[in-house]
Amino acid sequence: MPRTSRSCPGGYTYHVLNRGNARTTVFHKPEDYDAFLDLMAEAAVRRPMRLLAYCLMPNHFHLALWPRQDGDLSRWMHWLMTAHVRRYLRHYRSSGHVWQGRFKAFPIQEDEHLLTVLRYIERNPLRAGLVERAEAWPWSSLRWLAAPERAPVRLEAGTVPRGTLWIEGVNAATADIEAAVERVRESIRRDRPYGSDGWMRATARELGLEYSLRPRGRPRAGGGSEIT
Repeated sequence: MPRTSRSCPGGYTYHVLNRGNARTTVFHKPEDYDAFLDLMAEAAVRRPMRLLAYCLMPNHFHLALWPRQDGDLSRWMHWLMTAHVRRYLRHYRSSGHVWQGRFKAFPIQEDEHLLTVLRYIERNPLRAGLVERAEAWPWSSLRWLAAPERAPVRLEAGTVPRGTLWIEGVNAATADIEAAVERVRESIRRDRPYGSDGWMRATARELGLEYSLRPRGRPRAGGGSEIT
C-alpha cells in the first residue's frame, strides 16, 4: 500500500497520531508525559503551530493540529519526535526505535466531523478505562478546557465551536458516538481523510490519497490498529 504523503499542506486541520514501536509503552511514569508536553510547548515556540486538542496515552498519542503553511506540520512533528526520542533514549539509557515509524496525519473536514475527532481524542482515556471521567486524565486537553490559560501547551479554539456542554458530550456514551468512533478508526486504518463522502473523495484527489478510497484487499497478518 502506498504511504500517506507527509507534505501536509496548510489550510487543513489534521488528526495526527503515532504509537510505540511494537505497541510497547512509551510513557512509563508521569514525568514522561510531562516531558513530552514540555517538548510540544517548545516545538510551538520554534515552529508555530495551532493545537486544537491532544491526548497522551501509555503507548500512543493523538493530536489535532491546524497548520498555517504547507509543510509546517511535517517540520513541527519532525522536531517534536526527534527531540522526544533523544530524551527517551538518554533518560532510559536505551537504544533502538521508540515509535512505530513515522507519524500518521489525516485531514479532517471542518464541520461536525472535526467535533467528532476532537471528542474521539479527548475521550480516549475514558474509553480505555483509565479514568471514570475523561477530564480527569492529566495529559489531555480536556483537562484544561475550563482554564486554558493554565494548560501546559497553548490551545486554540479552532473554527467549529464546541459548545457549553462539551465535557458532558465527551463523557457520554451513545450509539451515535460509538458509530462515529468506528468511522474515525476506519480513517486511521485506511490512511483516509475524515469527512463527508463528497469532501473525502475531493480531498483524497487533491492530496494524492486516492488509494485510501479503494476496496481493501486481504488484511495483512498482525495488521490493524491497536490505537483506541
